[in-house]
Amino acid sequence: MTEEKKNNLLFGKQNYMIMLAGIALLMLGFVIMMSDKEQYGFGFMGITLGPIVLMTGFIVEFFAIFHKSK
Repeated sequence: MTEEKKNNLLFGKQNYMIMLAGIALLMLGFVIMMSDKEQYGFGFMGITLGPIVLMTGFIVEFFAIFHKSK
């Protein structure tokens, strides 16, 4: 057998870094929605800002999965 080092990871290092950034955005979105002071989260942060940050996190995760490593 040759002594070449095989990479058994499904994604590359850059993909995992992008995924971590997406997970951080998802967590931030949920924290923003929880920190809304209006009753039942019906304020700007719970209805508008939090979901926008969450959608951005999901888009980043989608990009990380389909991004081709070099």
